[in-house]
Amino acid sequence: MNTLSSMFRLDGQVAIVTGASKGIGRAISLVFAEAGANMVLAARTLADLEVVVEEIRARGGYATAVACDVEQAADRERLVATAVTTYGTIHLLVNNAGGSGPNDALATSADEFNAVLARNVTQPFVLAGLVVPHMRAAGGGAIINITSAAARLSQPYFSAYGAAKAALTQLTRNHAQDFAPLVRVNAIAPGPVLTAALAPYLTDEVRASMTRKTPLQRLGEPEDIAAAALYLAAPASRWMTGKVLELDGGAEWTVWG
Repeated sequence: MNTLSSMFRLDGQVAIVTGASKGIGRAISLVFAEAGANMVLAARTLADLEVVVEEIRARGGYATAVACDVEQAADRERLVATAVTTYGTIHLLVNNAGGSGPNDALATSADEFNAVLARNVTQPFVLAGLVVPHMRAAGGGAIINITSAAARLSQPYFSAYGAAKAALTQLTRNHAQDFAPLVRVNAIAPGPVLTAALAPYLTDEVRASMTRKTPLQRLGEPEDIAAAALYLAAPASRWMTGKVLELDGGAEWTVWG
């Protein structure tokens, strides 16, 4: 029988995290490494990744940085190849890279809309296809998709991002069926989280308004999402697949505006 502490350990696991240089991706990478995983960190800017790698190594962990634009096929293939060459296999994938700003539904072109879908849905779909054979060969694994509360909320100026994240949520459910029983696929749907991506929109007035509208009276922090990701990656969630954890401070409606 697993002990409580072992239920949240990732010793010997090999984990790829995309968008790992900042914010949620960085927090997940640090937590996974502390739990014993060997980390492969992906983002477009190598210098930013190396800072996180050094943080992990300073704490006694193992990490490798891969400069990678996950929207590019060659970069995705190189990322997976690096993980296998460096650590022998892959057990965990966190599809964290993505995102988009607000859009005007009447001023957004088809190309712009499709670009948001490609960034948030297509690349996680393809990357999952690259890693699952390695996970099955290793005896099992887990994929965690970072979707968004925008996937379920009706709000203005989020038609592109909301549609993309809703598609990622449904992809999570379908992939869970495709890849069972050896590979589990779950997702996290954060509400507003205090990251560099949110900062440009977060004036003091906006932050106070959003906090007031959130039942738990604060916005999310990257560590909140990282803790949930650890649960989904670890043996603690071994009987869970195709599900979405909503981490939004209890908000059942948009806190924007």
